[in-house]
Amino acid sequence: MEILEKYALKIPDILLPKKEIPLLQWAVIACDQYTQDKAYWQKVSAAVHKNPSTLHMILPEVYLDEFSETEKQTYINNIHRTMKTYLADGVFAPPVHAAVYTERTSAYGRMRKGLVCCIDLEQYDWKTCSMAKIRATEETIEERIPARIAIRSGASLETPHIMLLVNDPKHMFVEAVGSIAKTGKIPAQAENTGCVKTPEHALPPLYDTDLMLGVGHITGWSLCSTEAQKAAACALERIAAANTAADGSVFLFAVGDGNHSLATAKAVWNEYKKCFGGIEQADGSIGINESIKDSPLRYALVEIVNLYDEGLVFEPIHRVLFNTDADALADFVRRKLGGTLIPCSDKNELVRRVASSASVFGFVSQKSGFVCLEAKLERLAVSALQSVLDDFIKQAQCTQSIGAAQSGESSVPHKRRVEIDYIHGTDEVFRLAKQADTVSILMPHIAKERINRIMSNPTYACFIRAKQEHDTGYAQAFCGSGRQQGVIPTVGQNSRHEMQRIKSVFQTAQRFRAHTTRPYMNVFKTIRELK
Repeated sequence: MEILEKYALKIPDILLPKKEIPLLQWAVIACDQYTQDKAYWQKVSAAVHKNPSTLHMILPEVYLDEFSETEKQTYINNIHRTMKTYLADGVFAPPVHAAVYTERTSAYGRMRKGLVCCIDLEQYDWKTCSMAKIRATEETIEERIPARIAIRSGASLETPHIMLLVNDPKHMFVEAVGSIAKTGKIPAQAENTGCVKTPEHALPPLYDTDLMLGVGHITGWSLCSTEAQKAAACALERIAAANTAADGSVFLFAVGDGNHSLATAKAVWNEYKKCFGGIEQADGSIGINESIKDSPLRYALVEIVNLYDEGLVFEPIHRVLFNTDADALADFVRRKLGGTLIPCSDKNELVRRVASSASVFGFVSQKSGFVCLEAKLERLAVSALQSVLDDFIKQAQCTQSIGAAQSGESSVPHKRRVEIDYIHGTDEVFRLAKQADTVSILMPHIAKERINRIMSNPTYACFIRAKQEHDTGYAQAFCGSGRQQGVIPTVGQNSRHEMQRIKSVFQTAQRFRAHTTRPYMNVFKTIRELK
């Protein structure tokens, strides 16, 4: 057993492009960003052109609604073909067996530190109230899974955008071991922890490059020595002790971003285990045949970030509803949540009112202008609103279905289905609201102090989302109430578009073989069973 396996981690094999391949064109943002901005992806495509790039190995979600099923499958087939071509044509340098310490600096100077490592999917669970070491932070929504499964099932390489958050106020883990790799010195904040005792010689960076379209810079150092791994294990031992509940369960990592990508990895691994005779257990887990216990499918590549990293600033994820009457939506939310609708003179007043309270929502539309709802909530605003929006969408769909049935038509021509999207950043919220029949909802901020308090208490469930904006570097966090109350409100459909951040320039060398011939529906059944 490797020293870190006790803590659900495994040292990966990292593939980097050869030195002659420009990293500026290689690294692109995650596929689930700019989902309403096709022009951005056109700029990326023009910048990359035909050069080797992760762009050719991802499916930007801006195209999901535009492509037919045949077109999606063709695109995915091209992704798989590109991965195999890159491996065969010598695009990559020899693999590096190491965790990677990264530093990302945004265009505005904010820096975030991370540690790239593999996690054991056997130690991760997406179910609500899970006691696993690695826990999901939002409900799994089946509609987000198909394209991800189709890509991962036939992939030769993994191009992750999954972030885990660790509750480490003493900076013992990421920052401490990163400092050893970067400088060969013990960071001051870790000197009194007793974890880091054996500095190693500093190594030059594995990579060091500006990022595409002027969005910042990234540098990565390998953590390949036994000394560094021991330091990491020692730090995790202390973190685990501080986050152990009365029942003995340990909460090590919360999924800060990429919940659905990690759920996809788990679903694929579960399906693979079934193909080798794995039996479903009473708790819903799938047994492992000894012949596949070390399969690369068991692991997923992630980046671990300290919740207390100064590069993380907490901010909500806003909602945008399309094909929606602004007045009807605002009145529906008011009736469900209570409170008062107040017209605002301009954008600035709306932003100011929303920022003034944890229970004020801002509605922006072409039809009604700027309106805020001052609600009186006893629970987290995002939990209260999301359930109301789900009801509104269901009601709208039901109304349309009844209308179609009465008219004898398969659809109601003059009505389009209400759709919802999840947006990072206020600028995009106001831009989208200029469209006809579109309503943007500005969400209130969440105090970081609350996140810290809940993450520090293992008796609480914590629903956290983090992102690194392309311009500043923000994070979202949503916290549920205590398990002892028996109520675990999930974020639900909190963000189809998880994190606005730059993808790492590293790739894993794990070769995911074609592992199953079962139809995708079997995987979806597994997802439903495990939710």
